[in-house]
Amino acid sequence: MFRGLARADAVSFANRGLQYGDGLFETLRVYRGEVPLWPRHLARLREGAARLGIAVPEPAFVEARIAELMAGVEAGVLKLLLTRGDGGRGYAPPAEAVPVWMLAQHALPASQGALRLHPCETRLAAQPALAGIKHCNRLEQVLARAEAERAGCDEGLVRDTDGTPVCATSANVLVLRDGRWWTPSVARCGVAGVLRGWLLDAGLVAEAALSMEDVLSAEGLALCNAVRGILPVSSLGARSWAIPAALTDLQARLAMAYPMFTSPETTP
Repeated sequence: MFRGLARADAVSFANRGLQYGDGLFETLRVYRGEVPLWPRHLARLREGAARLGIAVPEPAFVEARIAELMAGVEAGVLKLLLTRGDGGRGYAPPAEAVPVWMLAQHALPASQGALRLHPCETRLAAQPALAGIKHCNRLEQVLARAEAERAGCDEGLVRDTDGTPVCATSANVLVLRDGRWWTPSVARCGVAGVLRGWLLDAGLVAEAALSMEDVLSAEGLALCNAVRGILPVSSLGARSWAIPAALTDLQARLAMAYPMFTSPETTP
């Protein structure tokens, strides 16, 4: 059994997602009333729910609610939130908690050109039990994004406690070295982005252990996520890059598979 909420203000004070971040979320790009990357979002949601021990609604039920909400919407963003539900005080998950899910529609973010990245001092703690999934406790990202904002940058590059680059605050990192695109592992921390997953499966990007020196000496840098697609990076701290031809090619390959990423809202 599940409880669906139409309004954010209907969330109970006892909701464990509110109290402890005990839940998961997905942020989905909408294109012509559909969510093209939904199968990948659903797979990640199920993986996260299995790790946290939270039941997931039947996909057909959720898909029907998404279709109702997105009917007639040409372009936008949909956020899906799933929490364990209400519980009493204390960390122990209640055995009879009824999971709560919510959907909210948002406008597409404004288009951006090449991004300026700040090398964040805020680090990601290694926790393999939570690595890869999109759980609701995002305080590390909140602090890192605030740090990037204070530095006057568009995004922040976030490292783990060993100083190894992992991701941006809300995107995965793509690093061009020796004419090929690479992305850091998210086995210890960070989010396994659905677009990152598609790029890996398509053989357009490979995973590698990358140092900060590897990033700074790269031929080019980019970020990717399921809402904005692939965006170029123009600078990281004092290091700057021109947009490489390999990035234009990578964007074109993505657009062939998902035309929504050729729309004016996301074209750099």
